[in-house]
Amino acid sequence: MMELNKSEVNQYDTAVIGGGLAGLIAAIDLAKGGQSVVIFEKSGRLGGRAKTNKKNGAFLNLGGHALYRAGQAHAILAELGVRLDGGNPPSKMNAMWNNRIVPMPANLSSMLTSKLLKWPSKIQLIQLVMKLAKMDANRIPDMSLRAWAEAEMPDPMVRHIFYSLCRTATYAQDPDYQLAGIVLAQVKRSLKGVLYLHGGWQTIVDQLKDKAIQAGVQIVNGKDVKEILLENGKVQKVRLADGEEVRASNVISTASPSETYKLVSDAADRTLLKQWKDQARPSMAACLDLGLRKLPERGRDFVMGLDQPIFFSHHTVNARLSDNGIRVVHLVKYNGPGESDPKADERLMIDVMNTLHPGWEQEVVARQFMPNITVVHDTLHIGRTIRFTGPAVEGVPGLYVAGDWVTHGEMLADASAASAKRAAAAILKNSRMA
Repeated sequence: MMELNKSEVNQYDTAVIGGGLAGLIAAIDLAKGGQSVVIFEKSGRLGGRAKTNKKNGAFLNLGGHALYRAGQAHAILAELGVRLDGGNPPSKMNAMWNNRIVPMPANLSSMLTSKLLKWPSKIQLIQLVMKLAKMDANRIPDMSLRAWAEAEMPDPMVRHIFYSLCRTATYAQDPDYQLAGIVLAQVKRSLKGVLYLHGGWQTIVDQLKDKAIQAGVQIVNGKDVKEILLENGKVQKVRLADGEEVRASNVISTASPSETYKLVSDAADRTLLKQWKDQARPSMAACLDLGLRKLPERGRDFVMGLDQPIFFSHHTVNARLSDNGIRVVHLVKYNGPGESDPKADERLMIDVMNTLHPGWEQEVVARQFMPNITVVHDTLHIGRTIRFTGPAVEGVPGLYVAGDWVTHGEMLADASAASAKRAAAAILKNSRMA
């Protein structure tokens, strides 16, 4: 089966909206389970935010990407036979405080010798690390990350360090609304190691595409689904932007809550789609991705902002992300809801780069700036009345959701992969019972 640019069949068991990680994983599972499956991807390329752009020899992900070794995505991709080749982040960490670069207290030795902390604060930080290692994050009552941190850490500098770890692990800056237990579980996963992939995340996308085609999945690029058509309240068809209609007994939407809501038209108000849309709190970020001939300063490969929500990482310390020796680095500013100011964010990121690596602009061979990219479309947060999302959309038989916001406690790519598995499993189970 070849990847096609147009639909040659107008009837499938399941139509998948979106060709990112969630859509590809769900489609593979369904096809292996004996279903006829089509993926509709509105852009000309598969992958969504897992795409990698090649510029002047540098492989640039859409912002810094890390695969959590203890996460669901790693386990699910490995189960599918996807090769996950890469390297670890730099072991030496630095912090940025008052526009100065200082060693980050990341292990017992650096905690004890850190100039950022006075002796009582060092003891408090060591106790926090020990508590994180032993705690069951699932037992923490529903409370905001800030409320938990204020109660656990009297010292402001210890809280600064803690919040920087949380931002880096969750790619989010929303401590007044993030659920403490969910964030702490993610921090614990991150401390078990992450992987920077050789060649970027496009290598995952390409392998998943090949496996989908081998399983018999029809992939249709450049086709935008505009409506999910119902008969007697049940999924029957999808209507494409060009007016074409394709029959499908089931639909998996990997679009955002608001986009999925629009696809169901008037029926959406009678379902959980409206609630999911209205209560969503997306995580956003400004990203500056660079290919450099060299880094002007040695040892500044991994820097976490303490008084600013920024994170800098040099991915080619241990990962291959160029075919000509170019160094690939990523700088991110985590934006809370409504905090984006593209011009101010870009100035801040340039100032940070000037502090970290003076003269960097003379070394640039590839540059990619995204002023306010969506990291995830929703997270588990204070005020979200439904704890877990999907996979089925109650009230619309045959409609399922998957993606980074469709979580049962997972985050980021882990949520995408886990929700895809749940959606496919639910469809296969229902088809066997029919």
